[in-house]
This record gives sequence, structure tokens and C-alpha cells, in this order.
Amino acid sequence: MSVKVEDLTKVYGQQHAVDNISFEVQSGQILGFLGPNGAGKSTTMKMITCFIPPTRGKIEVCGLDVSAEPMAVRKKIGYLPEHNPLYLDMYVKEYLHFVAGLHKLSNKNKIIADKIEMVGLSLEQNKKIGNLSKGYRQRVGLAQALIHDPDVLILDEPTSGLDPNQLVEIRNLIKTVGQEKTVILSTHIMQEVQAMCDRVIIINQGQLVADDPIEKLSARIAGESIITVGFQKEVPIKALEQLPGVQKVEPLAQAKYHIFAKSKVDVREDLFKLAVKNQWVILELMKDTLSVEDVFHKLTQKISSHD
Repeated sequence: MSVKVEDLTKVYGQQHAVDNISFEVQSGQILGFLGPNGAGKSTTMKMITCFIPPTRGKIEVCGLDVSAEPMAVRKKIGYLPEHNPLYLDMYVKEYLHFVAGLHKLSNKNKIIADKIEMVGLSLEQNKKIGNLSKGYRQRVGLAQALIHDPDVLILDEPTSGLDPNQLVEIRNLIKTVGQEKTVILSTHIMQEVQAMCDRVIIINQGQLVADDPIEKLSARIAGESIITVGFQKEVPIKALEQLPGVQKVEPLAQAKYHIFAKSKVDVREDLFKLAVKNQWVILELMKDTLSVEDVFHKLTQKISSHD
């Protein structure tokens, strides 16, 4: 087991930033770590990487206890924080030499050249970091996280500031790295989760509310079916809400609506009959499945509504 977290808790005064969470991550797995702002994601990552101590609980990285052997654990981890801490007055290659020196690496020149090519910094390697775009600064951060060939890679918002082309390149890099290492990544971009992750953990208000393989995440919701329907012109929402099994209706743009119904109810036949009766012209009718974003909203709102 590369990362094992048991009953992890972090308390600041009266606030439980992380509240008794447990999970395990295997080698060769990419874990998406999701939650609203302030949910406890970054706090959890900082405890795993030995930046802050837990109030209670136990963390093991590659069989090493984080509290008992923090220096040994740090050697096993590559970490890219949310706010990428770089020396802006240093040149890219100079900075990576500095980081390699901190890790006491031998054959630094070859390692640095390999990492520069890996993250796509070849044309920028002789520039000052302060002169780079945010996307290229993220690449420098990824290079420093990978430079000592860690077993575990922890990435907090790794695709922040990247343009669409860079997103594809960094996504492919993370997927390649994830074949051999344990990768834990935090992101607010749900498409990135679906594209990269094998498994998803969602936390909200410090509590773990989901831990599932990506393909089974939708099963966490007491199933709803979602119908997207588009009419030639707007129709009364109340009429749609009165269809059998319908739980709610959300208006979209251009006379389109999301109709949420109980999981075992298919409202399309009744919807068609209602449209014929009222002479509504249907231009679009589609049954949707819950995306990671849908599940995320549902689970995090469910907890918040109980407060």
C-alpha cells in the first residue's frame, strides 16, 4: 500500500478542518481528490506530505509512518502545492539544479535534462522563472516534484493556468506517470477527473462522503434519471413538474429544460403525450447519465443542507 490514512483528523480551535477520514491508495493508481473550497483537501495533502502534523490519526507512505519518519517519507513523495512556490529570479535550469542538490542527486545534468524534456520545458529552460507564463510555471513545479523520481506524487491543482493544448500534454504526462507511481491529485475541473483518474474521493466539510472507482461513482446517488428536453418555445414548468415521477424541473437556455425523475421512472412517453396534447413542438429529447460533476454537486450539497 503506497498511502494509507486512518482516522485522520485536523482541528483548528473549534473547527474540524479534517474530520476522521480513512482511505488507502495503491501503487499505479491515480486518485482524484475532490471537494468544495475549504473542504479539507489541501489540509489533508499537507499532512500526508509532512508539512503539518495531524491532530489525531495515522498516515503511512510506502510503509513509513509520517509522524515517526518524516524525512524518510519526504524522500518518497513529490509534491506540487496549490500555490506553486518558485524562486522567480532564478532560471529554470538553475532552479532545477538547486532542487536536485537539495535531494543530493548524482548525475544531476542528465536527470534535469530528462525532466525538462518530460514536462515540455526545452524551449524555456534558459529563461527566468519570473518571465514565464503561469502554465509554464506549473510545468516547472511538476519538474521539481518529479526530479527525485518519487514513489508517490501529490498534485494540488496541477492544471491551473494551462491552455487547452497544455492541458492535454500535462494530462497525458500524469497518466503516464500514474502507471508506475501513486498519484493523488486535487482539481476543480471535473473533465480532468474523468479523463485521468481511476478512483475518486470526495470530501465535504472535512468528512469523506464518497470513495469509489470512477465508473461506479454515480451509484453513490440514490438514482435519478435526467431528461434534457428542448421545445420550439418556452412551456409552463408547472406542467412538466406534474408528470408522474418527476422530482424537479430546471430551466435552461433557449426553451430547454432538465427534468429530474425517480431512477426507475422513464418520463419520456408521458412527456411526449403532454407535448402532443398541448401542441408543443419538441426539438430535442435526450436521457442523460450523471457526470462526476453532477455527483459532486449532489453529495456536497446534501451534507451542507443538513447543517
